[in-house]
Order: sequence, then C-alpha cells, then structure tokens
Amino acid sequence: MGWGNIYRRRLRVSTVALIIYLDYKFVQQIEKWTNELKRTALWEKAHERNAKRVLSLIIKLEGLWVKLGQYLSTRADVLPEAYISLLKQLQDSLPPRPLKEVCWTIQKEFGQAMDDLFTDFVEEPLATASIAQVHRAKLINGQDVVVKVQHEGVRAIILEDLKNAKSIVEWIAWAEPQYDFNPMIDEWCKEAPKELDFNLEADNTRTVSRNLGCKMSPGESYSSNRVNVLIPEVIQSTKSVLVLEYMDGIRLNDSASLEAFGVDNQNIVEEITRAYAHQIYVDGFFNGDPHPGNFLVSKEAPHLPILLDFGLTKKISSSMKQALAKMFLASAEGDHVALLSAMSEMGLRLRLDMPEQVMEMTNVFFRSSTPAYEAQQNLKSLTEQREKNVKVIQEKMQLNPKEVKRFNPVDAFPGDIVIFGRVLHLLRGLSTTMNVRIVYLDIMRPFAESVLQGNINRGPAANVQWIYNTLVHSDVEAKLRQLLFELGNNDKILGIQVCAYKDGEVIIDTAAGVLGRYDPRPVQPDTLFSVFSATKGIAAGMLHWLVDNGKLKLEEDVANIWPEFRRNGKEHIKVHNILNHTSGLHNALANLRAENPLLMTEWDECLKRMELSVPETEPGKQQLYHYLSFGWLCGGIIEHASGKKFQEILEEAFIHPLKIDGELYVGIPPGVESRLATLTIDMDDLKKLSEMQNRPELPSTFQVNNFGEFTEFLPAFFNMLNIRRAIIPAANGHCSARALARYYAALADGGVVPPPHSSLSNPPLGSHPHIPKFPSKKIHEKQKGKVDGSNDARQGSYTKIANDDDVKCSRSIRVTGEGSANRERSKMFSNPRVQEAFMGVGEYGNLCFGDGTFGLGFRRFKSKDGDGSYTGFGHSGMGGSTGFCDVRNRFAMAVTVNKMSLGGVTSKIVELVCSELNVPLPEGLSGSRDIIRPLIN
Repeated sequence: MGWGNIYRRRLRVSTVALIIYLDYKFVQQIEKWTNELKRTALWEKAHERNAKRVLSLIIKLEGLWVKLGQYLSTRADVLPEAYISLLKQLQDSLPPRPLKEVCWTIQKEFGQAMDDLFTDFVEEPLATASIAQVHRAKLINGQDVVVKVQHEGVRAIILEDLKNAKSIVEWIAWAEPQYDFNPMIDEWCKEAPKELDFNLEADNTRTVSRNLGCKMSPGESYSSNRVNVLIPEVIQSTKSVLVLEYMDGIRLNDSASLEAFGVDNQNIVEEITRAYAHQIYVDGFFNGDPHPGNFLVSKEAPHLPILLDFGLTKKISSSMKQALAKMFLASAEGDHVALLSAMSEMGLRLRLDMPEQVMEMTNVFFRSSTPAYEAQQNLKSLTEQREKNVKVIQEKMQLNPKEVKRFNPVDAFPGDIVIFGRVLHLLRGLSTTMNVRIVYLDIMRPFAESVLQGNINRGPAANVQWIYNTLVHSDVEAKLRQLLFELGNNDKILGIQVCAYKDGEVIIDTAAGVLGRYDPRPVQPDTLFSVFSATKGIAAGMLHWLVDNGKLKLEEDVANIWPEFRRNGKEHIKVHNILNHTSGLHNALANLRAENPLLMTEWDECLKRMELSVPETEPGKQQLYHYLSFGWLCGGIIEHASGKKFQEILEEAFIHPLKIDGELYVGIPPGVESRLATLTIDMDDLKKLSEMQNRPELPSTFQVNNFGEFTEFLPAFFNMLNIRRAIIPAANGHCSARALARYYAALADGGVVPPPHSSLSNPPLGSHPHIPKFPSKKIHEKQKGKVDGSNDARQGSYTKIANDDDVKCSRSIRVTGEGSANRERSKMFSNPRVQEAFMGVGEYGNLCFGDGTFGLGFRRFKSKDGDGSYTGFGHSGMGGSTGFCDVRNRFAMAVTVNKMSLGGVTSKIVELVCSELNVPLPEGLSGSRDIIRPLIN
C-alpha cells in the first residue's frame, strides 16, 4: 500500500469523524430551541445521516473498519436503530474479492494447483468479511470443507487502520475526556494483528473445541459445566488459508429460516452465553469476536449453535481469571469489598473512593440483556444513571461543570479486560438482535463459581500454604494447627485467626484459610474479621474507661447524662442497668430489619429511637440479652458523657495505648477493604437450629425460631461496604484476633498493657496507620454540666480529654518478674478493682442481677471449684468469633472466623487450648454442653 493511499485513507477517516462530531454538536445546540415534540425526529434524522456516513466510509475502506462496523451493528442495546439497520450489512455481505485473486493465494500458500487440492470449489463465497472470504469446496478425498482465504494486502491495511483509529481515539479523549477509549484501542492494537495468522487461528480453534468438549477423546468424561455447541474441525492451515470441516447451518440474521426450522432463539443465545462463560471463567481462553456473523445454527435437531472464527482469541492468566470471576460474583452478591478487591487484583485503579457507584457500574456491565423493542428505554435509563453518577462525582470532588467534563475516574485500566468487556457487549448486542432476554447473573454464575471454588475448596490437605507462614510460638500452637487442619479438611473452616496470651506473653498467633467464599487470598495476621457481638465487649470497656476517668458513674441515671433519654418511663434506668442487660429495652430496635435494616447505619436516627423507646420490664428486675440495643445505649452514653465521638474514645482508650492501630475498628474507614474477610454461613450448622430449644434469658424477638432467617440475612447484609463502614456499636466490630486478644490480655491484668506483641507476627501488630472515621454528625450540647466544670471542653471535640485525664491516660507501673527486665508499662485503668467491675462482683455485686449470665458489660465465667466465684469474662459474637480472658490464670484468647456456625468450631479450639494449658474451660464455650451459646453472646 503506497504512501498516497495511506494518507488518503487517513484523510477520509479524519474528515468523516470531524463531520459526525460537528453534526452532533450542532444538534445538541439547536435541541435547546426545539419544541419537545420535534426533538425525537431531530435526533432520528441526525442518526440516519451519520449512520449512512459511517457505512459509506467502511465499505470504501474495508479492513479494520469493517470490524468496527460489525461490532457496532450488534449494539442494539445502546445504539440508535438507524445505525443497527444499516451496519448489519457488514456482518457477512461485503463485496467479494475476485476468484482469480483467491485461487492465486491458495496455490501460493499450499504450493499446489487448485485441481490437485479440490474436486470442486464454489466460485460464489459463503461470506466475505474484513480480513478474508469463505468458499465451500470438496477435497480430493471427497470431504466437504470450507476454505477461508485472506485478502491480498489486508495486513498493511489493518496495521495502518489501527494507527488511524488510535489517532481518532486520542482526539476524542482530548475533546471529550469522559470518553477516553485509549486503553481499549491499545489492547486492540496488540490483539488484532494476531487475526492475520491463520495458523494461529487453527490452533485456537482446536484449543477451544477441546476445552468445550466438542471433540471428546475415548475415555474422557464430560465436566459438570459442559456446553452443547459445535465447532468445525481444522483440516489444514497456512498463514493465509484455513481449511475447515463444512457444517451446514442457518445464519443468525436469517430470521425466516430460523423460524421455519423451529429454532428456539432463547435456547441458542443462552447456550452461546454458556459457551463464553466456560471459555472465560473455566478455560481463561476465549474468542473475542462473538458478533452474529460468527455463528450458525445447525439445521438438524436439537439445533445447536456452531461457533466460527477464532482469530481474535484472548488468553488470560490464572490470577486474572480468578479476579474476573470474583468481580462477577461480587456484583451478583452485592459485595462491595470483594468487588474492590477484584478490581485491585486485575489492576483496575480508581481515583475516587466511591464503592456504591463502582457497584452500580459493575451491575450495568453484567445487567440482563433486553429485546430490541426495549433497547431505547434501556439506553435512556443508562443515560440517566450516568448523569446521576456524574453529579455524585461533581459533588464529591467539588468540581465545576467544565472540570467534571474532563475528569476521568479511572486511574489505570488493565488491557486484559478490554477484550473481556468487548465480549460481554457483543453478547448483549447479540441477545438484543435475536430479541431475547438473557440473565447473565444466572447463566454465568456456575462457571464463575467453579473457578473460585476449585481454588478455595482445596483445603489444607491439598494446600500446604493453608496455614499462614509464621513461626510456631509454642507446643500448644503446634497442636492447635493440627486441629485447624482437621477442621479445614472437614470443611468447617473457611478462614480463621487464633491468638492467645499467657502471663502477658503471646503463645499462639495463627492465621489460616482464605478471605472468603469467592476470595482465595490467604488469611493473614492483619486480616480484619467481622466479629458481631464481640463488639459489645469493646463498647462496655469504653464505658468503664469513662468511669475510670471520672466522666461517668455506674450508679448514675442515664437521663442525667443524656437528657433526651428521659422520656417514656426511662428516667430511672441507670448506667449499670445498661451494662447488665437489665434496662428493660431488650427488644428496642427489633423492628428495624422489617422496617428498613439500612437505618442501622444512621447513628443519629438510632440514638433517637433509643430516646423514644419504652421499657418492657422494670429496671434491674430481669436480665434479658440486649442483642441490638446494647450498643446504641452504650454509644449514646459514651458520646454524651465525654462530649466526643464514639470513635475518638475508642482510639484514645484502647487503640493507641495497646498499639493495635489499624486492626480494630467499629465501622471501617476507607482504605482497608483489601484486608477484609468476607462472611459466609455453614449451611450444615444452620440445619441444626431446628434441634435447639428456646432460651429464657433471651428476648422474645431473639429466640431460636428467629435464628434461621436471621442468620441467612446477616452475611449478605454485613458484607455490604456501606454497612461495614457504619458505626453499629453492638455488632460491627472489625478486628484481627491478635488485636482482640491483646485487648483481653490487658483486661486480664487489670488494664496493664502487655509487652509488645510477638516479633514473629508479620506484618507487625500496629504497623497500619489508624484512620478513624467520625460519621455521627453532631456534638451533643445537652450534656452533663459537671464534667470538667463546663461544656467548653467538649465543643472542639477532637482534642484529648483534658489535663488530669492525660495524666491518667499515660500512667504507668513498673513491672518485674522472671524473664523480664524492669520496665515501665502503661495502664489503661487506675481502679485496682476494675476486673470486679467487669464481672459485677465484690463491691459491684449489688449492681448486677442475682446470679445472671452477665456482669457489667461482659459475660462472666464461674469457677469450676463450685465456690460460686467468677474467674473471667468475655464476649462472643454471632457465628463464632469470640474474645475472653481468665483473670486467675492471666490468660486471654480470641478467635475470629468468617464461616459463621453455631460455635462448634470455636468451642473445639478453646477446649484444646485450655486443656493443654490447664486453664479451666470458660463456661458457655463448651460445644459438648451448649453449642448454641457462643452464637449469640
């Protein structure tokens, strides 16, 4: 191709592109002055004008532009009808090349005369496309074949067209920055030249046929996800000629023949979609060009799809295949965390922290296809959604209209997903063309699940790295790891962390398993688990910390601290009633799930509902577990008594002193999503709920007959990122086991901060920056006036509790003992009897309900000696995560899990560790006696 021809092609392309751009810009301007009734006609004429320009240009230029036209012709879901009806001509009916040219290419490639190759060669081509045309023929041996012959000189044309397309895309990105298609054209420039080598296409055809089970060898068995499609057998190939088995079929655009043969369009498109799901998610090797011209339907029943043309075929790595599967399933589950993680793994980086918009974008990507008659309404909805997202970006970034137009939210776009995206768009267009509705989330899901389940279900027996690679601290940890192996092989563990302290030193710190059902990354020591009601032990500790700092009294009426709480007969409820679960508000907020569970993310709304709640029993008369209201009651008291945000007190009281920065949150901040474990549920354990009996110490709305529905709802709800980011003080703690164990190790020593955490842990505990989030919107002005003598200290809200409190916060003690040098150690509590306060014993016994399960904020454990004394305390969460300590034995332990069960796994782990250390087993954590108890407290 001479330079004159090159420049003529370039000029034609640039001229037409500019004319179309200016035409639409002009229509946008005159639309403002046009009657609403005439606007539709105005746009239809513009589309028809420009579609004719595009078609005329493509027919003149051929080459790569035919590929573009074929792609556009399938996008009936987003393009106006004028484009679709005209560009359909490009799918297989381009002007053919002369037979003389075709025969010359065949003879040159095979080095033989036509008569030596074929007994018959049909002059009229079956189809003519951008790169080649296809003729029917009969080989010397009598076999019917099709011969695909590359156009002479097409290589130079394609390569030049790619340069021209790149120039146009760069120009569009400059003129309209929100339409930056550079990553797409870059990937196409890399992949398109591969279509020019028919030897490569032959290899691709054989590989896909083998992967899909089209040609099964003797003795081979079909996979569970087998698809029913046909692929022609490769007979012979050279770089420019490909000979394939002939298969008699009906073209997808021949609607009359499809109807005459009784073909079910829905079944055909569903099977094609399944074939592509298999190629993408199972094989990681897929045809990137599924336009209607590359399919036939067999004329014989059961009328199977015939897949053609494997020139543009993409191979992706195992990690990319898993990331794509994870992205798909995250969209199906509404799991923001897994979605962001998948995007990070595939190299897709965004400039904004906008998980909700990212989820919406992904849902659009995997949305169900629509028939052609719904295409325009669908396009209108997508446009409206895009405009809403642009407004969100504009508000978040505080951009003016000109700036938002030039803002691109994508920071890095991996080339590997360009062809993947193209395939989904083409499949959607194919569905629209065939007038069928395809629910991609249903059809593709089994294939996406298979690639991840195949990885995840390789339990410890098949995965030597199932236990995270850290050194063993003790003999008991070695035995624990053996137990974890057994539980993992029995599919009782998905991901888990276990950490234990004895006499102030770490003796266990183990992480094992994977982050989630669809997330095969390994659990690490700094992974954050959702621990549900184990959060209550943190909130209770914060109240005790305020008492220790003189900001609060246990005997005080809550209404004195929180004036709005006084109404509806709550004026005599005291702080210790809240901690002891005897306030009578055990069913408060119980109707939130039925009304709107998302209200749990609204801090002020939930506090308001606490203010409006009505006690069901007299304070102090009955202990009933406050499963949801406990946290909000504690949260309201904490903020009103301190004048600070809940998160600030958490940070000041425990995060910084314990040096557990970045590993204990109540409501996660942006930036930690990659360390989150995803919740799932042990379905076998769920079935056992029917065997359980109701328990009198639980409120009526939290009995066993409610658990089944409740526990099925929880994982999906608490996997949502907007829920994880909310401060739900009774249930939304996210922490590592080593952070939770360190908290209880300090409480076991009366608040003395343990020595630095084990150096064997990697990354080191506390090495993550702690970025708290303060979503509660206002600083309470109606607060207890006697704190600090005035309200002035509270108005700034982000400073530390003043003066004498700083002294208390930084107080230290000298520690001596065997194996340790004298050293200064900080102490979080000054009260020498604070452990009695936690358990509600001694001088605090009169503040608790008789021999009740709970002390002041914690479940308390009785001595095994039968003397009625209490030896320790802690709090478990729904599904099995727990933290507790034994004061007498200076022992603390935490277990975090992401596979929610009735607590049997946790019980076995605790039993093993306690028996090895000769520490009494905490009451209520024995699976053999009361398997359900760890589930709910």
